[in-house]
Amino acid sequence: MRRSGRVGGGVVLALVAVLGGCSHPQPRARPAAPVPASAPVATSASPRPATATPTATGGLPGFVVLTALDPRIHADIRYATAHNFVGRPIAGYREPLCLLTRQAAEALRRVQDAALAGGHSLKVYDCYRPQPAVDDFVAWSKRPGEQQTRAEFYPDVAKDRLFADGYIGAPTAHSRGSTLDLTLVDEPPASQPAYVPGQRLVPCTASPGRRFADNSIDMGTGFDCFDARAHTADPSITGTARENRQLLRRLMTDAGFVNYDREWWHYSLREEPYPDTFFAAPVARSSLG
Repeated sequence: MRRSGRVGGGVVLALVAVLGGCSHPQPRARPAAPVPASAPVATSASPRPATATPTATGGLPGFVVLTALDPRIHADIRYATAHNFVGRPIAGYREPLCLLTRQAAEALRRVQDAALAGGHSLKVYDCYRPQPAVDDFVAWSKRPGEQQTRAEFYPDVAKDRLFADGYIGAPTAHSRGSTLDLTLVDEPPASQPAYVPGQRLVPCTASPGRRFADNSIDMGTGFDCFDARAHTADPSITGTARENRQLLRRLMTDAGFVNYDREWWHYSLREEPYPDTFFAAPVARSSLG
């Protein structure tokens, strides 16, 4: 998540919010056009259109389980676990799944083909995020005493600045089903030790040998790192880490995704089928339409 004025008072994580209104129950599939790396992307600071409709209820029409569509892609769904900036599983994550609109998932399959050609594979951290999860983030932000994982995820930012500085946002583009957080791993990927609640935490900005032993290739920071160094083009990130960020951005851009420039891991499908709809169904196979 990254800095940029946010909605609501107080606190929150930078989970890009792109806002909207009307639901499209029968989305018209549109080709994913390549986007230049410099193309702008809306953030949660963008004003919500006056015509915006409420969050959609019911299931998730046209969504798929990404790893069922492409089993080659790895998944590490952090919000279904205790290893995230809140420090516990998040509301709405009933199963550790990456759910996406079929259009976004098909585009990711093309990214995976290109990544494998270079000896890498995709690993997703978060995909569709239900509105109850966003509400959980907002409620957490209003409880100043709950900072179990600050030492890892926001060591240099006061919790009461997380929303105001754009690290967390409500609503979030993730709830529209075509936005995801991901990285690249070597193929085959290195093993990753399990996170143990209560273990000693290391800042997400520490060197790869010191921070949590994620099997991602070096991106300069860990995932969900609330720090300027997580900005995709932050000048303090150099060498291999900078090249790795550029590689991920090139692969994703070529398949029609747009990066949120304050989070190296965050991408949205440019031609998403539900640009104005925020879904509330839980992350579970039973939610699929």
